[in-house]
Amino acid sequence: MDFNLNEEQQQYLETVRRFVEREISPRVLSLEREHVFPFDIIKKAWELGIMNLSIPEDIKGYRIDAIASALIIKELSFGDSGISTSAMCNDLANIVIAMHGNDEQQKMFLSPFVDAPLLASFCLTEPGAGSDNSAMTSVIRKGQDGRYVLNGGKSFITNASYASQFTVFCKVGKPTSPFIACVVIPSLQIEPETADVTSQNSREITLPSGGRVTTGKPEDKLGQRLSNTATVTFEDVVIDDAQIIGDRRLGFQYITEVLDYARPMVAAIGVGLAKRALDVTLAYTKERRQFGERICDMPVARETLVEMWKKYELADMALMKAAFMIETGAPDQGKYASLAKNLAAEAAIFCATEGLHLHGGYGFMAEYEISKLLRDAQIIDIYEGTREVQSMIIGRELI
Repeated sequence: MDFNLNEEQQQYLETVRRFVEREISPRVLSLEREHVFPFDIIKKAWELGIMNLSIPEDIKGYRIDAIASALIIKELSFGDSGISTSAMCNDLANIVIAMHGNDEQQKMFLSPFVDAPLLASFCLTEPGAGSDNSAMTSVIRKGQDGRYVLNGGKSFITNASYASQFTVFCKVGKPTSPFIACVVIPSLQIEPETADVTSQNSREITLPSGGRVTTGKPEDKLGQRLSNTATVTFEDVVIDDAQIIGDRRLGFQYITEVLDYARPMVAAIGVGLAKRALDVTLAYTKERRQFGERICDMPVARETLVEMWKKYELADMALMKAAFMIETGAPDQGKYASLAKNLAAEAAIFCATEGLHLHGGYGFMAEYEISKLLRDAQIIDIYEGTREVQSMIIGRELI
């Protein structure tokens, strides 16, 4: 494993750093206060070519490797983890199409994201099925005309209010079926210029092929408020064979593959946030003086800063190894993906919590970014599999 970046990876790193410094950091606190979905920033990220990282080269025209993808997401998350979550969700929704869709499906469902700054939603979680995917009740059944019809509801869905396409996992035949299918539902295309980025309303979409998709009001969340999250309900949505990805019985396998790909990217979000918390805390403790000296010069404070740095560095190394394992197709990549995800979540929460502590009373004020980072960090320990689920995966692979 070589820790030196190649020229292309280094260029991506520098490009995203400049983008974050110019487009995200100066606006992030005001955007969050105003409850504005940052679709204009996402459009600029799309224009730079740092979105839709998983789309194959023959569709997109160029390839971004797993290591470069991790670097891109980490740097975006240094600016804001909510924005990077919304951007990365396209890859959650599209990677299964890239892996298992035929040539026609890849062209049909992935090309629109190359042609315009559109968003996709990955629809897996349900009110009664979080970590336990087998408990989902969304289902496709064959109708009288031989085509499938989808009914069901999904919760905590990223980009739902602005999604132009939904990738949906559902049971086949009946809710108790052991078979899970993956279906793709194109919807009305929503671009930044036509989107109501301040809307707190639900939306209802009548599909030309039949059926209806309804998204609920955007969730009022503790953190990551610059990422849109809402429920999605599918009512009698007609599904043609061309919308079923791969084998309609192998959806559980596809979910595993998607999450193995996604967890290092979630780890990258945590590592980026941890670095941001460390940096803003270092800056504050270098400026703030107590008892006649800078806070950073006090032994007890410096010890905390060292611990923050160690957590960040260990998570960053685990992230790079996980990305390397994915890039090389290692058979035990899932174990390292889970390790990276756990360490990154731990680093993000630790750095944000201790960073706020070193800010003292000022850290509790909304005008200081560390309070936002503390709120944002909590979800990293939960989404794409809680820490307990990651430990279960690691334990299963060890034995």
